[in-house]
Amino acid sequence: MAVRTAPKPIPPTAAEATTAWWRRPWIGPLALVVLAFLSFSLPPYLALDPAQSRVPAPEGFPAHYWFLVGHVVFGSVAMIGAVLQIWPWLRRTHPVVHRYAGRAYVFAGVLPSGLMALTIGSQSPFGPVTRVSDVLAAVLWIGCTIAGWRAVRERRFGDHRKWMIRSVTLTFSIIVNRVISPIAMIVLEPQIPTTFGGSELAYSQSVGALSSWGGLFFALVVSQLILERRPARKPAGVR
Repeated sequence: MAVRTAPKPIPPTAAEATTAWWRRPWIGPLALVVLAFLSFSLPPYLALDPAQSRVPAPEGFPAHYWFLVGHVVFGSVAMIGAVLQIWPWLRRTHPVVHRYAGRAYVFAGVLPSGLMALTIGSQSPFGPVTRVSDVLAAVLWIGCTIAGWRAVRERRFGDHRKWMIRSVTLTFSIIVNRVISPIAMIVLEPQIPTTFGGSELAYSQSVGALSSWGGLFFALVVSQLILERRPARKPAGVR
């Protein structure tokens, strides 16, 4: 029987090998944004009190809150793991930490959180348009993550990088979702008597649809822009 060895860490690119961690100014602000988001989003669900839920429970689904708690908790693990995974300095200097953080990201973060997102997304109280977006986002999130994990197991490091870029942008799309939501509320609220015919339900479903689809669209566009980005050209005479 062949013995399967653990995959080696992804070799750093030449740019990563020569760039100090403090010369990557995006990692610090990103970590702070994630920390701020989790500080706001996570505590109400750690209390295990349904009355503190920020998402109303749909009728006929009494277990909705507990699926939501699991989604939020495991999703928090995924967000922290995503920051660690995309930190080039950590990947280059501490490959073992990178490898274990990757396993936590996949198996204690994305997969359980994504499966619970499929359940609560299909029962979203914000209407059918939001349900389609939530389910589609969960399927893409799980699918990209599994594809990235399989690629690294098969030592296809280029494919691994592409799939994990897509996975990580989907992980962070929830932050964009939460930014779009209050903006949509402010813009659409004056239109409740006119556009929505006085219906609070139509208004809330429109806000939910705009924020959910906006977050998904952001993830897909940003991941593609990153994948298509060309490395900066070296100055003339530099080899």
